[in-house]
Amino acid sequence: MIFVDGVPFTTHSSSSTSQPQGMDILIALLGNPSLVSASNSLKANPERKFSDSEETSPERSKCVYIFQREYATVDPAIVDFVGTDEATTCVGIVIRNQKTGMTSVAHMDSPKIVEMGLSQMLALLLDDSLDTVLDVHLIGGFEDVSLQHANGSNSVSESQADLDGYSFPLCSKIVHALGSREEKFHVRTMCVLGHNTRKDSDGKTYPIFNGFVVETATGVVIPASFDRSSRCPDEVVRRIRVSASYEDTSWNGKLLETYDYSTDCFKIAPCRWTLRQYHIALSLQNYSDSELLSICSTSPTAEGPDFVDNLKRQWNYLIEHPYWTETFPKRQPRVFARSADGRWKRC
Repeated sequence: MIFVDGVPFTTHSSSSTSQPQGMDILIALLGNPSLVSASNSLKANPERKFSDSEETSPERSKCVYIFQREYATVDPAIVDFVGTDEATTCVGIVIRNQKTGMTSVAHMDSPKIVEMGLSQMLALLLDDSLDTVLDVHLIGGFEDVSLQHANGSNSVSESQADLDGYSFPLCSKIVHALGSREEKFHVRTMCVLGHNTRKDSDGKTYPIFNGFVVETATGVVIPASFDRSSRCPDEVVRRIRVSASYEDTSWNGKLLETYDYSTDCFKIAPCRWTLRQYHIALSLQNYSDSELLSICSTSPTAEGPDFVDNLKRQWNYLIEHPYWTETFPKRQPRVFARSADGRWKRC
């Protein structure tokens, strides 16, 4: 159940069953004055830049970073920030138990993982109270297609044509799933789609924000970006898991597991990749950077400057390690603990 301003949020219209589930409530949420104000407040904040190359000390902020299709639930007594970036058509979702401060963040990239992904996120957030207040923030996605006819169109086919793309179906699925569950989700931020879109002089659209962090002690969400040194630990392997997980049936419909809040350790659960990925990696090395953007991205014009380089590093790893059991011996997770200087160290 969705709440806004402390009261249940409902719409008075009903969509045709041929339209995306959650479309009406999504459009209504995007137009809600309180949520519009929250989006404007978020956009007024300067972006915080994270880098692991900063001077290290036991007093440095403790951060948990998640990649695409991953999630992590953190304890505010242990972790200061949890966040993600590199999102274009993806959506970041934050769910926080207002009483305990326990916070879960996911980087969702497909409607297919939303329902089970929410269950994974909520597993460590819910307590015995029937009145648990769960604060929710949605940030990411942008208008990669026109939504001009999405609201109030008399033609289903016309409306459907405008909803092709990635961001809108994903956002629709998320709000539909939230509204369908019995838990009480208090939506605080809805900085998605039009609220997270800017245009250049040629009319091309781009996301305003590609990332954010949650300050776990307060629940405040801050625009953020991370450099390569701070997207850790185990950056390349975790990137490979994203694409490999689509062919690994053990991850069907699931978010990728990363972090154990009880020990403050990253436990990168194993994921199988096949020789097919090895051959794909070999073949893709023959394409130009512009071709790779077109082939490998859902939003080629909106990707960051290191997008292609990140792909090439993944492919180099796959070529050097074609068998997944080399990376996950005995099918065990890769475990990383925080060392005395605050950096992650392989156990």
